Amino acid sequence: MMSGFKQQTASGRQNRLLTGLALTALTMGVGTEAQAGATFKIDDTKWVSVGAGLRTSFRAQDSAAGATGNKWSNDFNLDNIRLYINGQIHKYLKVEFNTDCQTCGNGGEVRVLDAIGKFEVTPYANLWVGRMLVPAERREMNGPFYSAVYNIFSAGTPFEPADYNVVIKSDGTSAGSYGRDDGATFWGSVFNGRFQYAVGFFRGLRGGANVNDNILYAQRFAYNFWEVEKNPGYYTSGTYYGKGGDILTVGVSNQYQEDGAGITTDSGNFRGTTVDLLMEKVLPGGGVVTVNGEYKNYGISNGYSQANRDAGGGFDMFEGNAFDASAMYLFPQKVGIGQFQPYVRYVNVEPNASSSREVYEGGVNYIIDGHNARISLSYQYGDLLTKGLNYKSTAAGESVSQMMLGFQWQI
Repeated sequence: MMSGFKQQTASGRQNRLLTGLALTALTMGVGTEAQAGATFKIDDTKWVSVGAGLRTSFRAQDSAAGATGNKWSNDFNLDNIRLYINGQIHKYLKVEFNTDCQTCGNGGEVRVLDAIGKFEVTPYANLWVGRMLVPAERREMNGPFYSAVYNIFSAGTPFEPADYNVVIKSDGTSAGSYGRDDGATFWGSVFNGRFQYAVGFFRGLRGGANVNDNILYAQRFAYNFWEVEKNPGYYTSGTYYGKGGDILTVGVSNQYQEDGAGITTDSGNFRGTTVDLLMEKVLPGGGVVTVNGEYKNYGISNGYSQANRDAGGGFDMFEGNAFDASAMYLFPQKVGIGQFQPYVRYVNVEPNASSSREVYEGGVNYIIDGHNARISLSYQYGDLLTKGLNYKSTAAGESVSQMMLGFQWQI
């Protein structure tokens, strides 16, 4: 099962790491900006910023009932180590470059995560080109660093095509990596920022079933009913820890690719539609209630029989419905250097022609500096932990328990 600790560039958000590059620039007479503390000004229109992010965890999972010894596994994981580089070369032209350890579980290789050329002229309409996040549901646009729950991917709803493989390949088994793909996205907002949109065109599935090189179309539309969420580009966050005011946003996303699933001799058209919601309310005493929810409906039409899916190979996208809901409360009082945020979560995945699976989760986050520094402890129970991404008609697995301790630092 793919680890799923992926996505979102925290990049354009955290511009704070002073590096040798910046120091060299300073000695040459290039000053720094007060903004974020790590944006280094070259002149009135040019600047460079550098940042970094780390996520690492310990997991212990119970053996299935009847397993020899009935012991717990013990795994230490390097989930993400990212380097963020952003720059502006003109008032309307920017560049973003981010890396990640995309095969951390197998020793680790640092690879390109994002490489984006940005044309940003007006809040109403902008264009990004290169390798970037494919517009999708909030979970994908949050990514691991800006989600409210640490374990948001590996024990969550099924992945989108661009997130189904950790390595980009051209053999019919990959449509991107870590939620990214090569293409272009038009994005912007209207009605004082309340209505936000992103429309993208991407390579999608490379080779295999997509013998005609059909492109993948992706859209996301969101409306902010209360306060307007403030994020770079079309990115999102799973919580603002009350600092964004009262939030109530509903988003709808859709992806479609002809011949976007299956095998060369039995291809199908992929369509994935999601509705997501974020509600965050700051209470009179300073506590913060946060609710996240999403519903997915994925389908494959005009091909890809269950018999060929059971035989294995090809691009085995999910078909069916899935739900993910979580609720949390941030206590206003500080304990030590941070605040406690207990939460509960439920995930249900119902494939069309495979067994359903679910997971219950309860945990607590210790928030030291928002998304920049937090510690998470959680307990999960369900058969989603054993069935994972297996959508064959023969998929089987028992409900097991898992404990996880996760650490997240960003600068």
